[in-house]
Amino acid sequence: MNIQNALISVADKTGLAELAAALIKRRVRIYSTGGTAAALREVGSEVTDISDLTGFSDMLDGRVKTLHPHVHAGILADAANPAHCQALEERNLPKFNLVVVNFYPFERVVASGDAAAIIENIDIGGPSMVRAAAKNHAHTAVLTDPQDYRTFIGEMERGDGKISSELTRMLASKAFVTVAHLDAAIANYFCADSDFSSHHFLHLHKKMELNYGENPHQAAACYERFGESGGYTQLHGKTLSYNNLLDAQAASELVGMMAEPAAVIVKHNNPCGAAIADNVRQAFYMARRCDPVSAYGGVVALNREVDGDTAQALTEGFFEVVLAPQFTAEAKQEFAAHSDRLRVLLMPPDCIGIHNVWRSLGGLFLAQQPDQMAPEASSQIVTRRAPTEVEWRDLDFAWRVAAIVKSNAIVVAKKEATLGIGAGQMSRVDSARIACRKAADAGLKLENSVAASDAFFPFADGLDELIEAGVSAVIQPGGSKRDAEVITAADNAGIAMVFTGRRHFRH
Repeated sequence: MNIQNALISVADKTGLAELAAALIKRRVRIYSTGGTAAALREVGSEVTDISDLTGFSDMLDGRVKTLHPHVHAGILADAANPAHCQALEERNLPKFNLVVVNFYPFERVVASGDAAAIIENIDIGGPSMVRAAAKNHAHTAVLTDPQDYRTFIGEMERGDGKISSELTRMLASKAFVTVAHLDAAIANYFCADSDFSSHHFLHLHKKMELNYGENPHQAAACYERFGESGGYTQLHGKTLSYNNLLDAQAASELVGMMAEPAAVIVKHNNPCGAAIADNVRQAFYMARRCDPVSAYGGVVALNREVDGDTAQALTEGFFEVVLAPQFTAEAKQEFAAHSDRLRVLLMPPDCIGIHNVWRSLGGLFLAQQPDQMAPEASSQIVTRRAPTEVEWRDLDFAWRVAAIVKSNAIVVAKKEATLGIGAGQMSRVDSARIACRKAADAGLKLENSVAASDAFFPFADGLDELIEAGVSAVIQPGGSKRDAEVITAADNAGIAMVFTGRRHFRH
């Protein structure tokens, strides 16, 4: 396809001057509208106004300016069809070989909450031209993303003004995706009458291929919301797997809840160690002490910059993934020497989810709000003895960890470090027993430790296991029919107990 006539009408003027200069160098005639035409003239580009082509000035405050047969005929004409070419010639209309259009910033305006501005930023003419050009991509190239300008310019210069069919098809596919995203955003806005509206459109694009899924025989890929950037940036190591990312999310979500320097080790989507300390290297050692056997091959997340000494400590053991918000040059150098077995990821600034959580269920999809760990304003002391200041700190720490552990969850902690974790059991008493046994296996004493339970104790038996092991304070949601029985058991043992009024099941 040889580019002779271009139609340009863009809201985002990024890269516009460079593109126009390349087109003019190839003697391409440029047609444009309103603000775009003015911007092109400011950089010295010769421009023909669309109104000169249509014989019709824009009206209704610019709502109607490109919705005209003279515009769409030039976009949709099949250059290989003699009848189409004759029709254009009879009316003295150009055949547009290139359409450059991007849309009003609808989603940004939605975020502002200005209802009138939102309506005005529902683009009509832009998507109409883009769809027409994409449909006719065999004869009309379409650019909707300024990031594609340089690719287009490079091919045009190499091809002496011509563009390959491979590129025009790729650009057409991107154009249809862009229109679909705009339509989905508009539909979501109009349907958003509640947290879970009657219709919701998720527009995803593939971020990366994954090594494999939950098992090596399952192919997998990672997608992110179209138009959004973020997520994890990989610095070192081999291709990520599905399980790597699941564990990375759990680890970074928990470590992101900690204001102090903290480290979290996750294995099979459960924390097997977590700690707060004066620095992340110390926190890592304390977290690993909880369950060094399970930590082998796990995922480690830290919430402070990793220096060379911390990197060296991390490479002394075997871990699949290390995540942190920043790494020093020395740390990167240390990790690079182990990139054959260790993946290193930069964590996004906000590790805790802000979007509704979606999960596929056969032909169905489940949706829920993220489980934000807001301060439990309804917390109350229900025993005769109140927690000490030290116990309060440990209870707060253990409660946060319990929210990330698969149900039924019991977390035992002391000095803001986990000592034992019981996860994913069908009965809470078994989780309590496992948490105590894990601590014993690691040679950790539970005297004057605290425990957190993600949901209420249905019987006193689970609490009895913790009391016998040496736990002196417990935090749990409460709400069982046998709360009185459980409170009595706590009072008889002289331990403190706090009810939060909120549970944190995690399935």
